[in-house]
Amino acid sequence: MTMTLDGSNGVTFNDASLQGAAASPYVLKNRIINGDMRIDQRNAGASLTNVASANTYTVDRWQYYATQASKFTIQQNQGSVTPPAGFSNYLGITSSSSYSIVSSDIFILQQIIEGFNIADLAWGTANAKTITISFWVRSSLTGTFGGALYNNAGNRSYPFTYTISSANTWTQISVTIAGDTSGTWTSNNTGGIYLDFNLGAGSTYQGTAGSWQAGIYTSTSSAVNILSTNGATFYITGVQLELGSTATPFERRLYNQELANCQRYYESISFGAYRGITCQARGANDTNGWCGFKVTKRASPTMAATGTFGAWTSTSPTNSATLNFSGISVDGSGLDVATSGMTAGNASLLTGNPSASITASIEL
Repeated sequence: MTMTLDGSNGVTFNDASLQGAAASPYVLKNRIINGDMRIDQRNAGASLTNVASANTYTVDRWQYYATQASKFTIQQNQGSVTPPAGFSNYLGITSSSSYSIVSSDIFILQQIIEGFNIADLAWGTANAKTITISFWVRSSLTGTFGGALYNNAGNRSYPFTYTISSANTWTQISVTIAGDTSGTWTSNNTGGIYLDFNLGAGSTYQGTAGSWQAGIYTSTSSAVNILSTNGATFYITGVQLELGSTATPFERRLYNQELANCQRYYESISFGAYRGITCQARGANDTNGWCGFKVTKRASPTMAATGTFGAWTSTSPTNSATLNFSGISVDGSGLDVATSGMTAGNASLLTGNPSASITASIEL
């Protein structure tokens, strides 16, 4: 095996079997997190049925947004079709009925990329850089489909189209977009670039494909509206957004690395057999502890607890416990546990049944 080092283009492997490793002059080229739909902390592969309107998270980092409820079912690996070569997972979406879209309707699959992760693109300046979006897609419908990029302010959009020519066949798509030299594109821990895949859009959200424009547009008038057909399917995986005008092979990250990337925005802490959090009692009816996060969060998250919890001491069996959270930070949260049978100053152990969990969410 030989390789060539180039100051501009990075490492080139002359062994054809390793060319995929030389796709980028730097690591972490893909600004999309969980583009191969592997991580599903919230649902663990379960189907989302009668999906509500507004925001619903599917697999990690992928949000479904709709103006009408109960129009789609969504699931990791829905339909159990064979993914494209090199992939194990995809996100599947199926329309639940035939619905006629009105002008104000919008149905999208979306990932919001954090501003820190797109700051180098210099969008909103004369030095705005070109990016390329690539992905694998499959649908029971054929024709022109739509998507879009837009900013956090919702006043700069770039609708794009792509074509699926063969029904129920995986198709690889590549779309190159010149960076926006106008508008405000955040470069902090808020939303930087919104990437949408259109499932159906009314005229209010239909723009002109292939150009930057003022306003928020998620599709075009020529795009297929998937929910116009009962039982229509839309499957997607291998989503990549990268610097440059050429699509390169999908960047494959180690599972633990991609999980950590997802946990910056959402983390689920499960309680299984023999697992607990050490606390210290303040009085007979309360004990306190600290729930540290595995990954530092984007900002102080919203905490939630589900399932049945208990508190153990060395002298008493488990007691029913109710959790409250305090002192929430990007690194963890204090636990205020209301229970009974405690002795001030003594240690206790917060436990939960197998389905119990604590979640921390600070999605964009």
